[in-house]
Amino acid sequence: MSPIPCQRDRFDIPREVAYLNCAYMSPLAREVSDAAGKGVALKAAPWTYRPADFFTHTEAARSRFAALAGGSPDDFAVVPSVSYGLAVAARNLPLRRGQEIVVLADQFPSNLYIWREHAIACGARIVTVKREAGEAWTPAVLAAIGPDTGFVAVPNCHWADGGLVDLEAVGAACRKAGAALVLDLTQSLGALPFDADSVQPDFMVAACYKWAMGPYGIGMLYVAPKHQGGTPIEHNWMNRGGSEDFSRLVDYRNDFQPGARRFDVGEKANPPLLMGAAAAIDMLLGWGIANIAETLGSRNLALGKAARGIGLLAPDPETRAPHFLSLGFPGEVPTGLPERLAAENVFVSLRGRSLRVTSHLYNDDADCDRLIAVLREALG
Repeated sequence: MSPIPCQRDRFDIPREVAYLNCAYMSPLAREVSDAAGKGVALKAAPWTYRPADFFTHTEAARSRFAALAGGSPDDFAVVPSVSYGLAVAARNLPLRRGQEIVVLADQFPSNLYIWREHAIACGARIVTVKREAGEAWTPAVLAAIGPDTGFVAVPNCHWADGGLVDLEAVGAACRKAGAALVLDLTQSLGALPFDADSVQPDFMVAACYKWAMGPYGIGMLYVAPKHQGGTPIEHNWMNRGGSEDFSRLVDYRNDFQPGARRFDVGEKANPPLLMGAAAAIDMLLGWGIANIAETLGSRNLALGKAARGIGLLAPDPETRAPHFLSLGFPGEVPTGLPERLAAENVFVSLRGRSLRVTSHLYNDDADCDRLIAVLREALG
């Protein structure tokens, strides 16, 4: 594989802005904005919006979800958020009293609150996996899986520092223990290769507005075939069998659309979001997910070396996802550092005592050099 050249010309990012914060929210490429704009135009002229269009744009997006994450289009539901998708998983993963839900320490809140409530309701308990600084997550997660594990709910990489979890190893351990696997891939899908057929999660959810580089307010939920006869968290007209025939909507039916479609959110037929998300995934697939990971990984290796050269701490590349770089400080974080960076039009995120740097293909060497220059000044 060869590195992907800078793609800045596909984005409306001013030259003076060094946006190194994709893990916060990705910018929209021009082609994604254009696709979403075409969706808006459909709503502006509803007389052109045919009954079939309530389904065609949804199915087009569903096919892109499968192309990005593996499985088949039938395995995917359209959801508005990670919390919605995880609520579906909780509804369909019963726990026995005394069983355990395994999560990572300091996991993103949306991937914890639902499990706390679920554990309370079922008489189960949360097991929080911790690791020492510099250690990998995977051995700690594997050690936590045992005969009392009901399911494991983890990301592919930690949202704060990019610490990596080997999902194939965790998936195999879950199957051996008879436990389910629930994944939140919002901070990795689109930047790290993932194949649902290899990992075999029970449920996987990912929002589209970060590394999938799509609009806010839309996400994908993978549902393993064995769970596709489950119970949705809402009941809407479009998810029932035969809903394509508008003349018979009040011939109320008990059956659902096939596959995971029964779990689709109501009012899923939102063309700006669906068309924007599909265009973003097409762009990612055109670059190649493995190529993206390798290109971002090479840049982060160079950035980590430069950061260490000015006295910052950078994690071992073997323990973190290649698209994430979390920089530590030998002492206290300089006062007002995020504001100082922003004043110089350098945008990153401070998470705890770590500076989360998440570049993408729209960044170049000039952006990275500006980050290091401002940090060097701040460190004095």
